[in-house]
Amino acid sequence: MERLTYKDSGVDIDAGNESVRLIKNLVRGTYRPEVLGDIGGFGGLFALKQYDEPILVSGTDGVGTKLKLAFLLDQHDTIGQDAVAMCVNDILVQGAEPLFFLDYLAVGKLNPAQVADIVRGVANACKESGCALIGGETAEMSGFYPDGEYDIAGFAVGVVERRNLITSARVKVGDVLIGLPSSGLHSNGFSLVRKIVFDRMKFTGAERFSDEKTLGEELLTPTRLYPATVLPIIRTFGEKIHGLVHVTGGGFYDNIPRALPEGLGATIDAGSWRVPKIFLMLQEWGDVDRREMYRTFNCGIGMILIVAADIADEIGGCKIGRVVEGGGVTIEGGELRD
Repeated sequence: MERLTYKDSGVDIDAGNESVRLIKNLVRGTYRPEVLGDIGGFGGLFALKQYDEPILVSGTDGVGTKLKLAFLLDQHDTIGQDAVAMCVNDILVQGAEPLFFLDYLAVGKLNPAQVADIVRGVANACKESGCALIGGETAEMSGFYPDGEYDIAGFAVGVVERRNLITSARVKVGDVLIGLPSSGLHSNGFSLVRKIVFDRMKFTGAERFSDEKTLGEELLTPTRLYPATVLPIIRTFGEKIHGLVHVTGGGFYDNIPRALPEGLGATIDAGSWRVPKIFLMLQEWGDVDRREMYRTFNCGIGMILIVAADIADEIGGCKIGRVVEGGGVTIEGGELRD
């Protein structure tokens, strides 16, 4: 009887070691001064610097079914940024500075070059967000995922002084909502996107979106990272920043109320910004109604600052609405059709 090895069952330890070799410098390039040790340990070490009353804020997320497009197009260098962004943008909403990130990558068959592409996206996003990639896990799961396919998720930990923690307690009637542009679809609503482009449009990946890019490239545009933009605003204006909203799954209707105290709502002037072309195309192709668009997608606004009215002009950006009495969100005007 032939002796079996781990590799016979579909798990290649040597390929795993090669993956670590390829990503080692990428990981080290994200380190902050507080990082202790090096890649390869059983746990990531981070020495928290001095704070008066530090509050640790954590968030976890994955990329979701956007991965199906990455598999189809065999493009894996943007997906890592999506994984990081969905986590660091969430903890930013509480005013937290991202400190470190850990990822979890599960594959059907380990391809070191593919892993390096994915982790390169993670590392670059960590550097842009100011957080260290201090650990992770790559699991080869033969027979669980088809060859070439994988799933990636991660979690971020950040810190904020207790006195600077952003909650809904500061929000009041008359506060102004300032919208920060998204980079595109980000990583939400892709089950609907795939139904539209695969079932309705018979998407192949080669269709042109513009003279500069294909439709596939547009759909894979990575989620925008907001910490480098928003943290300086928070530090400058302090308690005048009353709330933040990361516009993810649930869009405007479900995410804005999460930042509001009971009894308050928001009115949005959707005509105050230009909806990017990709959203208008998806609405037309899928015959999606207006409310569903604003409940599923960011429609061009990926982060919202809720600020005191007297500083709205100083911050700049696009003033998209106001806080009002009552509950819920009302969206008026805009380019999306009923």
